[in-house]
Amino acid sequence: MATNEDLIKIFEYALNQEKTGKGFFEYSLQRMGYGAAVNAFKRLIEEEEKHILFISKILENLKNQQPFNASELKPEVLEPTNYFDERARSEFLQQCVEGSMVPDVTVFNTAWLIEKDLSEFYEKMAAQTEGEAREALSMLSKWEKGHEKFFREYRDKISEVYSRMPWGG
Repeated sequence: MATNEDLIKIFEYALNQEKTGKGFFEYSLQRMGYGAAVNAFKRLIEEEEKHILFISKILENLKNQQPFNASELKPEVLEPTNYFDERARSEFLQQCVEGSMVPDVTVFNTAWLIEKDLSEFYEKMAAQTEGEAREALSMLSKWEKGHEKFFREYRDKISEVYSRMPWGG
């Protein structure tokens, strides 16, 4: 059973990781040249801000020796969304081909790894805790899995496009 101090350490680590992810997405916006990717990253930054708020409120309660209810905090957190509809997805991939967006492949791969690591961390910590902490960590894992899926899909699609390009003329 995790002690209050253990939970504080877990959620402090989570908070730092969420802030790091948000910082990466903000930095990556500078490298993106197309509207669809920029808009998706802006939405992800908004979601990361909500995750930061969610974790901060949990930490505040833990540090004050107060109970918290993860479900009551949940409405403040955005659920993962479909960042692009089918038409926007198709247009985005076409822009990748036309613009040779090599940096975006790297950005999407790095973003996928960040989200994958976070979802795995939350899942592992949820298995080691109980009660409201487990519920909160399970929610965070689910949200990060949505982000992970988004980035994996685009990383795979962009990589596939590049693997079929006629390089060298």
